[in-house]
Amino acid sequence: MALPAIAPYPLPAAHELPANRADWHVDPDRAVLLVHDLQQHFLGAFPAGRQPVTGMLDNTARLLAACRRRGVPVVYSTQRGGQTPEERGLQADFWGPGVADDPAALAVPDAVAPAEGDQVLTKWKYSAFVRTELAALLHEAGRDQLVVAGVYAHIGVLVTACDAWMRDIRAFVAADAVADFSRADHDAALRWAAGRCAVVATTDTLLAGLGSRPAAPAATDTDRTEV
Repeated sequence: MALPAIAPYPLPAAHELPANRADWHVDPDRAVLLVHDLQQHFLGAFPAGRQPVTGMLDNTARLLAACRRRGVPVVYSTQRGGQTPEERGLQADFWGPGVADDPAALAVPDAVAPAEGDQVLTKWKYSAFVRTELAALLHEAGRDQLVVAGVYAHIGVLVTACDAWMRDIRAFVAADAVADFSRADHDAALRWAAGRCAVVATTDTLLAGLGSRPAAPAATDTDRTEV
């Protein structure tokens, strides 16, 4: 029931994204950015210094910078270490006891870590809405859009986006600021989201909607050899 070892894979490019059923456009006056489960426990399954995790973290950092600059609220979902069997519930049947009560495993990488003014929620289930204040935060801020970045695309990211749809909150999945167990899982999550509950877009497209000129992260030698 441990997380799988994830092989490197390239993040999807704009021309590879599925067609969206909904014609929504992100609005900095209506949006909230959710950074979903970017803790070392989950990131440790990826090959260090390789795609997709390098590009996913770079693009998440770009979204964070743009949102903070424009006054778009930023919310983090993070799991708590050392959950009791009662707290863990049915997740234990699929994923075991969960994150250890270890600061290193629970940490968010510095490049995408919470800043002053960001909200950090304790997440209990696949959806970041369940048993958290996420819905109340959006309501109190008068916002009805949720931009989602993080891991894993076909699990918590997708279920959170679907839960947003069921609450009449427009979800935007950042296609190259999420990562997954494999490229096949990643693509399947994007297809389902685009066809059923969300708008799927690249980080550059979302930055344009947020009023920030896209600035692509510098390519590494590793990135160049993988493409």
